[in-house]
Amino acid sequence: MATTLTQELLDPILATDPAGPRVTYYDDSTGERVEVSAVTLTNWAAKTANLLRDEFGLEPGARVSVLLPAHWQTAAALLGAWWAGADVTLAADPDAELALVHGDRIDEAGDVPEILAFSLDAFGKPVPDLPVGVTDYASSVRVHGDQFTPSGQQGALEGRSVGEVLTAARARAEAHSLAAGDRVLSTLAWGNADELIDGLLSVLVSGSSLVQVNRPDASKVDRRSETEKVSKTLSSLQ
Repeated sequence: MATTLTQELLDPILATDPAGPRVTYYDDSTGERVEVSAVTLTNWAAKTANLLRDEFGLEPGARVSVLLPAHWQTAAALLGAWWAGADVTLAADPDAELALVHGDRIDEAGDVPEILAFSLDAFGKPVPDLPVGVTDYASSVRVHGDQFTPSGQQGALEGRSVGEVLTAARARAEAHSLAAGDRVLSTLAWGNADELIDGLLSVLVSGSSLVQVNRPDASKVDRRSETEKVSKTLSSLQ
């Protein structure tokens, strides 16, 4: 059966803990908190994969540029892109067929054929005042199905194969002593491949649960660690 990085990451979790919290997202500057289970994350990833295939004609092997911050929707978008067979790069890429970008970073996407813009709004509001030809993610993704049948994948992350990415993620999980059932508090960015592997993929591949905090308020760390039952903390590459 065709396999993708998304299946390799999510299938073991779905088999053991589908309903437990998988990504808990905080933004301390706004007070936002969103928690999604493996099932919910998988549904969003499937909707994204269907959107990329059906509306953009994305085929396995296509290059996709991702210019998004560490966020639960970014996790869903990445998993969707990998499920569709994309080779993701975390920088502007003139050879990309599609760019997934935050609404404030559209100009950074460069001269790519298609741009999908994300508001990352907690209530699903679209990006305001989009340029002509740019597609809004929140408006487009909701109509797509939450089941997806992949066709396989070769390159997954900046040319690295699925196996190479998994090996790197497992190595980082071991370096952080992550294990299934851990609640992992992280303030790491996902701005390049190494950061993404360290801050997201190592958590998923170990079967841990991520508590991702953006723009952290230091005064809230101790209380949050207690309420979220945090067992490990990632604050820098180690």
